Amino acid sequence: MTVQGFRGEILTVPEDRAPHVHHADGLLVVEDGMVVANGTYAELAPRFAGVPVEALNGLIVPGFVDAHVHYPQIERIASHGAQLLEWLERHIFPAEAAFADRKHADAIAAFFLDELLRNGTTSALVFATVHSGSVDALFEAALARDMRIISGKVMMDLGPPELRDTEGRAETEALIAKWRGRGRLGYAVTPRFVLTSSDEQLADAGALLAAHPDVLLHTHLAENHGEIAAVRERFAREYLDVYDRFGLVGPRSVFAHCVHMSDPAMARMAQAGAGIAFCPTSNFFLGSGLFDLAQADRHGVRVGMGTDIGAGTSLSVLHTLGEAYKVCQLRGESLDSFRALHLATAGGSRIMGLSDRVGALQPGQEADFVVLDDKATPLLARRTAGASLHDRLFALQVLGDDRAIAATYLRGRRAYSKAN
Repeated sequence: MTVQGFRGEILTVPEDRAPHVHHADGLLVVEDGMVVANGTYAELAPRFAGVPVEALNGLIVPGFVDAHVHYPQIERIASHGAQLLEWLERHIFPAEAAFADRKHADAIAAFFLDELLRNGTTSALVFATVHSGSVDALFEAALARDMRIISGKVMMDLGPPELRDTEGRAETEALIAKWRGRGRLGYAVTPRFVLTSSDEQLADAGALLAAHPDVLLHTHLAENHGEIAAVRERFAREYLDVYDRFGLVGPRSVFAHCVHMSDPAMARMAQAGAGIAFCPTSNFFLGSGLFDLAQADRHGVRVGMGTDIGAGTSLSVLHTLGEAYKVCQLRGESLDSFRALHLATAGGSRIMGLSDRVGALQPGQEADFVVLDDKATPLLARRTAGASLHDRLFALQVLGDDRAIAATYLRGRRAYSKAN
C-alpha cells in the first residue's frame, strides 16, 4: 500500500453550473493511485500525519478529458484549404491509409499520447482508423503509460477503396474481446459518420452497441452544411434520425460537433441521454459554424470538450476553452471560466461514462491531475498577478497552452513535467 499527499492550491468543478470547490491551501491524499481525501491542508493534515507530502507550486485541477480527437490525423494538423468533405479527401484519407503499416501506427500513437500528457490531457475518446493495428498500437501505448483511453477501429465500408472496411463487425468484436478489461482502456464502436457506412454496416454498429453494454458509440453529427446536405440527399431524413433508425442514439453515444441541430433533434438527444463533444477550433478551421451551447443547455444535453485534431488546431484543452469562449460570445452568451473547466474535466468524463472514475478528484476516483502554471509566460504572469481565482483561470484559458502545464499526474504518478 502506497499513500502520498500533494499539497497546493486545488480547484475542481464536479457539477455543471454549480459552485466550484477551491482550497487555497489544499491537500490531496492518494492511496495506490486512488483519491482518498481532498480538502484543506489544515483539516486533513492531522488525519494523515506521517504520510509523505509533495508540495506542488501551481493550481492543481483534474486531468483534462478530451471527448473527441483523431490520433491518426496528428501529422495533418494545419492542412490548408477546403471544408469538411473535400478536406477529408485531400488530406485525411491519404494520411489514414498509411496506418496499414503497424510500425507507422506505433510511432504516431506514442507521439500522440506523449503530446496529450504534455498538454495536461489524461483521458481521451479517440478515433483510430479502419485498421485493427491502429487500435492495437494506441491501446498498447496507452497501457504502457497507464492512461485512460477509449478508442475503436473506424467502421467505414464506403468511401476511398484503400480505406473500405468490409469486416467491420467481426474485427470490432475481436478487438473488444482482446482489449476488454485491460488497464484503463475502453472500447467505442466507431462508424466515421453515416456517409461512409452502408445501411448494413450502420445496422451492424447498432447490433454491436446492443450486444456490449460496456462500450460507447463514438461518431460525428451535423458538423458541416455540405455534409448535412449529402446526408439528406441519401436518406431523406434528418441526420440524427439516421442514427436513431439504427439504434445508435442512447446514453452511451458521444456525437462530435452537433453544430447545426434542430430543437426536436436536441430534445431527442436529451431524452436518450446522449452526449456532445464541443469542438470549437475544428468548427472554426473548417468553416463549419458555431456550436450552440445555450441550445444544448435548454434541452439538458450533456456536453464535453473535444480538440478534434487534425481539423482542430491544438491539442491544448486550455486553448480549446479559450476558443469555446469566443464561440459563445458570437452567439450572445458568456462562458464562465469555472463552467469551462467543468466541461473540460467532469463534463467530459460524464459523457464518456467515466464520472465515477475521473474528472473531479473526489474520493474513490483515480488521481489524475494537472498542475497549471499561471506564470508560464511573461504575459500570463503580468495578467494574473493579484487577480482573482476566476480571472486567473480565465487568463489561463485564453492565454494558456502547453507552456502552462507544469506537470501531469496519472494515478498520483508524475507522467510529465515541464521541468524535465
